[in-house]
Amino acid sequence: MIEIQNLKKVYSGVVVVNIPKLSIRKGETIGLVGNNGAGKTTLFRMMLDLIRCTSGQIISKEADVSKNDSWKNYTAAYLDEGFLIDYLTPEEYFYYIGSLHNLNKPEIDLQLEKFNDFFNAEILNKKKYIRDLSKGNQSKVGVAACLIQKPEVLMLDEPFANIDPSTQIRLKNMIREINREKHITTIISSHDLNHLTDVCERILLMEKGLIIKDMETNKNTLEELEDYFSVLQ
Repeated sequence: MIEIQNLKKVYSGVVVVNIPKLSIRKGETIGLVGNNGAGKTTLFRMMLDLIRCTSGQIISKEADVSKNDSWKNYTAAYLDEGFLIDYLTPEEYFYYIGSLHNLNKPEIDLQLEKFNDFFNAEILNKKKYIRDLSKGNQSKVGVAACLIQKPEVLMLDEPFANIDPSTQIRLKNMIREINREKHITTIISSHDLNHLTDVCERILLMEKGLIIKDMETNKNTLEELEDYFSVLQ
C-alpha cells in the first residue's frame, strides 16, 4: 500500500532521514520507535507532504504523494495540536472535518457516539474552544477527527502522550478493533514501548534517520526494545 524508495532528507548537510526501501502492507499496524532526533516526525511529515524530501519517493497506492493529491482523500493524520483549528469548538471542528468527506451533521453525530467512553464527558457540549482544552483533550479531538473520516491510512504521532491511563486503555482498545477489521493501515509513533508492542503487529526502530530494525511483534519484542534502549543510556 505504501512504498518508500531511496528516501533522504538533508538539513544543512546533515542527513536526518535515510531509508533506502520500506514497504507497508494494507491493513498493517506499524509502530515507529526511536529516541528524540531519530527522524520519526520528519518521516511522518514527508509522508504527508508537509515537507519535501531531498531525494527519493513515497508512493501511496501507486501515487507519489509529492506529485498527486489523491492520497489525501483516504489518509487521516494527527501529529500535534497544530493540525486542529483551535478557534472552533470540538463540535464545529468535527462537523467541518466531516463535511470535507461528504458527511452530514446526523452522520457525524452518529459517528461521535462511538467515542463517548473515549471522550469521558470532557469534549462535547462544554462550550469551550479547542484552544482552551488540555493537551490531552486536544489529542482526543484530533484522534476522533481522524477516525470519523473512515480513512484507509491513519497516522498518529505520540497519541498516548498527555492522556490519562484510562483513556490510554480506551485508545488501545480502539486500535485493536482497527487491527481486527484490517480495513485501515495504521502507523503510530510513540515513546511508549509497552503500548506500541501491545497494539502493533510490526515495529520499526529508527536511529539517526535509519530504520535499523524491522521486526514482527512477538512475546519478546518489548524486552528486546528495552534492552536496546538500556544500552544506549
